[in-house]
Amino acid sequence: MIDPLSEVIALLQPRTVFSKRISGAGRWGVRYSDFGQPSFCVVLEGRCLLAVDDQPALTLEAGDFVLLPATPSFTLSGFEPVTPERIDPKVAPSPTGEVRHGTRGGKPDVRLLGGYFVFDSPDAALLVSLLPMLIHVRGVERLSVLVRLVGEETGERLSGRELVLTRLVEVLLIEALRSTPGEDAPPGLLRGLADARLAPAMQQMHRQLGRSWTMAQLAKKAALSRSAFFERFTRTVGLPPMEYLLAWRMAVAKNLLRQQDVGLAEVAERVGYSSASTFSTAFSRYVGQSPSRYARAC
Repeated sequence: MIDPLSEVIALLQPRTVFSKRISGAGRWGVRYSDFGQPSFCVVLEGRCLLAVDDQPALTLEAGDFVLLPATPSFTLSGFEPVTPERIDPKVAPSPTGEVRHGTRGGKPDVRLLGGYFVFDSPDAALLVSLLPMLIHVRGVERLSVLVRLVGEETGERLSGRELVLTRLVEVLLIEALRSTPGEDAPPGLLRGLADARLAPAMQQMHRQLGRSWTMAQLAKKAALSRSAFFERFTRTVGLPPMEYLLAWRMAVAKNLLRQQDVGLAEVAERVGYSSASTFSTAFSRYVGQSPSRYARAC
């Protein structure tokens, strides 16, 4: 059975993890500029403040987990007023030990384990747009364990390290996303899957991507009229139903074409087109180049 959430994570192709320990004491604050890549952290002990652009400030406590799928600008600080130190993560050198902010020495007020990774998918922007900007989970021990495993694996140079890290990050992402209440999420995949009417239609889109779906058929899966389904899907997911379906088909098609061992006719059939020529026309219109040219460039 195809699970939409697992499919999104698989197509994002997460890899290459960097992690570090961070601590703060006394009067401290750091302002990170927009990074664009996914980042995460778990609070090991103590408390601090996290203020992500366009989001209410959060008090983070021991055991909390945070994931920023696209990492906009944010400020991490203690609770005393301070002008934060500005850091550009794109040019800042990678630390070799724990990063300490504020008062040096002594017991810190907070200690965190944070890190980032990258998405290899050329459709990362599309797929990330279906996820919440900020994921904050409290009291899920599995996430803390996973982050610690990522940290340990990052620091080692053992055989199979890259594969282990890739699998750990995939599990970390899925665990974080399914621990997030979908009904409280912003428009996107999680909110759509949490909607009892829309979820069956979305699941069928993914399970039977090769089917020539119509709006009427999808609305029937949701037990809604066409107009009600269109309005509810667009409001909840952030894209009209057929635009979502087209975007997903093209993301899957790109992934198949990059494998370079799947023929054009098979790709067309697997993503819902009756012929290679029909698929080529649709792909060229959507991507801006033909499937064969796209495959050669990969």
